[in-house]
Amino acid sequence: MQTLRLSQKSEFDFIRIPLPSSKSESNRALIIDALTEGENKLSNLAEARDTQTMIRLLKTNPPVYDVLDAGTTMRFLTAYAAVTNQKKVMTGTARMCQRPIGILVDALRSIGAEIHYLNSEGYPPLAVHGLPNQTTDKIKIRGDVSSQYISAMLMIAPLLPMGLELELEGKVGSQTYIEMTLELMAQFGIQYSWSNNKIKVEHQAYQPTQFAVESDWSGASYWFSLLACSDSGELLLEGLKENSLQGDSAIVDIMEFLGVKSTFTQEGVLLQKQAVKGLKKWDFTHCPDLAQTVAVTCAILGQDAIFTGLESLRIKETDRIYALQQELAKFNAELKEIEPEVFQVIPSVTMPRSVQIHTYEDHRMAMAFMPLLTKTDVIMEDPEVVNKSYPSFWKHCELTGIQLENQD
Repeated sequence: MQTLRLSQKSEFDFIRIPLPSSKSESNRALIIDALTEGENKLSNLAEARDTQTMIRLLKTNPPVYDVLDAGTTMRFLTAYAAVTNQKKVMTGTARMCQRPIGILVDALRSIGAEIHYLNSEGYPPLAVHGLPNQTTDKIKIRGDVSSQYISAMLMIAPLLPMGLELELEGKVGSQTYIEMTLELMAQFGIQYSWSNNKIKVEHQAYQPTQFAVESDWSGASYWFSLLACSDSGELLLEGLKENSLQGDSAIVDIMEFLGVKSTFTQEGVLLQKQAVKGLKKWDFTHCPDLAQTVAVTCAILGQDAIFTGLESLRIKETDRIYALQQELAKFNAELKEIEPEVFQVIPSVTMPRSVQIHTYEDHRMAMAFMPLLTKTDVIMEDPEVVNKSYPSFWKHCELTGIQLENQD
């Protein structure tokens, strides 16, 4: 098994980090581009494996869409294949075939799509046989499982002959991602309405346009965490916008409590150390991908905090609740469920001389635990897992002066 040794380092000189582009924006823009009658000019698309997989599948159009481990790609391409009346087999890695897709399939079937499961009900692999006739323009879909199901339905809605009225049932999680989808659709000429829990999109055509993808706020969060946990330093994260479509820009507000001051410039956002104010509680309902980063940061900084809104973490690349609990324990910290879906971060009291982190085939586990190197040596298992969203992550670590050593 390949591992990467990260030598302890707690002080950082000023450095610029050329952040990768947003995977979330890129994947949505690619689907919209594929649905647009005309030629768009997309720029700054993400280098992430998920996005490159989407690009390859849309370009080569094989009979089998093997999305590897890309959940967003699986969900978006399933809806895309249905609305464009293509016959496709949708599959992926073993873990991908354990991640539920039943809510999306039920929604597509309810408007007339023909889709069949090839193995277990509710999970990939599945066969899409198109959408010959739209049978209804009104559907209900749960809002508390995955916003990607909702985004997938919204992006195909303009192409449906009857349009679509989508009613969100129950608590809505990751609402900022739904808002991102709708705002991107609007930038490609689509009009919509959202009143209470109902989103309505009439039948209409996407309009060709130019679109440049923003830098990735999820990727930015690890550098916020590194600076928060360090003794000193200053970082400029390039390409971020203050008024972002990405919900993970909430990291600015979170890290204000954990010792990082953010100043927006024409080039991006400048991060500077400041006193830790203390983070007592945070609801991650609309930014679940930040939970691992913030949990590790709190554990390192000695911050006892309450987390809610973690429901979707169990169906990500791994069960992220379980993974966090196992790895935090390695440096004497805890993520404890104190009541149903309410978790307490109990910080570390003593730090081992080195910690080996298992990454669970989850890119965010590797990157979230990187800042632990500010307190001890870290041995990271399967470091290449970061290629899913941030292939240049370890190169950017070296930019900051962190010493990395590959070990077999």
